[in-house]
Order: sequence, then C-alpha cells, then structure tokens
Amino acid sequence: MLQIMSMMKFLLNYGVDITSFLGMTMLMIPFIVSIIIPFVTFIAIIFVYNKLISDNEITVMTASGLSPRQLARPALILALVLTVLHFMLNVWVVPKTQAMFYSTQWNLRYGLAHLKLQESAFTQLADGLVVYVDKVSGHDLSQVMLSDMRDKDAPMTIFAEKGKLVSTDRGLSIVMTNGSLQAKGDTLTTGTFDKFDMDLNVADKEGENSFKVRRVPTSILVKSVLDSPTEKQHKMVLAELSSRFFGPIMNLILAALCATILLRSSLLRRRASFAPALAVAAMAAVMSLYMSTSNMIESVTDFILLLLGILVVLFGVLFVLFKK
Repeated sequence: MLQIMSMMKFLLNYGVDITSFLGMTMLMIPFIVSIIIPFVTFIAIIFVYNKLISDNEITVMTASGLSPRQLARPALILALVLTVLHFMLNVWVVPKTQAMFYSTQWNLRYGLAHLKLQESAFTQLADGLVVYVDKVSGHDLSQVMLSDMRDKDAPMTIFAEKGKLVSTDRGLSIVMTNGSLQAKGDTLTTGTFDKFDMDLNVADKEGENSFKVRRVPTSILVKSVLDSPTEKQHKMVLAELSSRFFGPIMNLILAALCATILLRSSLLRRRASFAPALAVAAMAAVMSLYMSTSNMIESVTDFILLLLGILVVLFGVLFVLFKK
C-alpha cells in the first residue's frame, strides 16, 4: 500500500491517466508478493495448526499413531511449492517487471507523455523553471517564454517565436527558434538566436539508466559479481543475489520452525498456550537475523557463509521436527 500511495503523485502532479497508473501498479505486484510470501506462509501454517491444536485434533491424530513428521507434511509441501514459485519470481519475473516499472516511471515523469502545457498560462516544470506558451499544437509551441531561476546566481530568461518539445535520453528538451536570451551571471548577457536547444534538465540525477540492482537480470547480476566497478555496487549486487537465491529458502525455514514449535508443544502433558507467541517471536528473530546479515555481505566468502548458515538452520529445525 505504501508503494501504491507513493505513486499517487503521478496522477496528481504529472497528469497521468488512470490506465497508465493501474499499469504501473500491476508491475509492482510481483515485487511486493516476493517480499510477503514467507510471512504469508508462516501466517497460514500457524493459523491452521493452532486451530487443529485448540480443537484437540492434533491430539487425536497423534494418539492414532501419526508422528510429528507426518503431521507436518502438508505444511512442508505447501512451503516447498511456494519456495519454487518464490524462486521463479525472484530470478525471472521480478527483475523483468521492475525494469518495465522503472522505465515506465521515468517516461511518465520526464518524457513527453506526462507534459500537458496549457495555452496562455504559466506552467511550472520544476522548482524555479516556468514556461509560458501562447498556443500549443501537440509538441509544437508558439510564442514561448521560459524563465529558469534554478541557479540563483545565473538566472536566465528566453523568448522565442516557436518551440518544439523533444524527448532525449536525458529527459525533456525544448528547441526554440527566432528568439532572444537574457542571462545574468557575473555580467548581464543578452543576445538573439535563430535556433536554441535547451535541455530542461527536469530528470532526477540518477536518470533512467541508473544502476538499480532490482531490475538487472539475474544472469547479468551473477556475471557482475567479479567486475563491479565500485565497492558499493559490489555489495549491492551480493545483497540482491542473496535476496533472490536465499529468500525462497526462508519459506521452508519458517514453515518448519512454526510446525516444530506448535507440534512439539502440543505433545506436552500440559499444552503450552504460549506456543503461538513463541513461534511468532522465533519467526521475527530468524527473519531479522537473515535480513540484517544479507545486507552486511561484502564478499563472495560472506555470501557462501550465509548460504551455509541458512542450510544449517533449515536442517537443524527439520532434525528437531522429525526426531521421534
């Protein structure tokens, strides 16, 4: 919901139509789903098994000869299926949809799609950048006045008979013809021109082609581990790879952890009423440890150690669950 609410500004500030807004929202869904799958798995399992325990159904099934391993099998099967789906999301679907999302967002914010200049009115394109146009025909403009006050030490005012909006890799530019320019710096400069091409520079500093690991295909991300240009990008790549490859395993860990705590506590003579709270606390501790550790990875060695630690936790919980 926070992600969706943050995109509401496209409807309010950039005049984006509702269809484009819904399209951007749909592109965010795979990423959001990839984050919440482990928590949803845990919630489903703790809800079902706690209900079975409170209705004494687990006690009856245990008395009939079923072992904790057999009782936990449905939860583990569910977790295994979701692990496979989660892995597919992380490796293929999320990078592709995130690349589409950032590209669409950049085009809507800084491309021609969002800009709707009103005739005979002042339009503020950015803080300190105002454009007045007498007539608008598509991207062709007549009687243009542009005031650029973004640099307080060098304000600039331009008048032109005609102008045309064009989209470049940097964002919006306006090509003006037959006009005059007045700029103030150390000295006042005035002049006329036949043609003047001005980059409006309303795009963010990162631009569309900035390095965002979330939208990089997994195959390219793996190759970039050894040739990341900066140490910061190297850490970002390793953290993203750990999220893509190890995140799905957390479905199995949380499912096994929840089943172990609930089923083992249900076999006690005095049923542990605090078992659900203990399971939630254990889940929070495991996820906090995993997320903090994955963000602290600095080398391939740390990456391998994290994988080994996750596998040790998984097999350790399964060992306790399957132990007779």
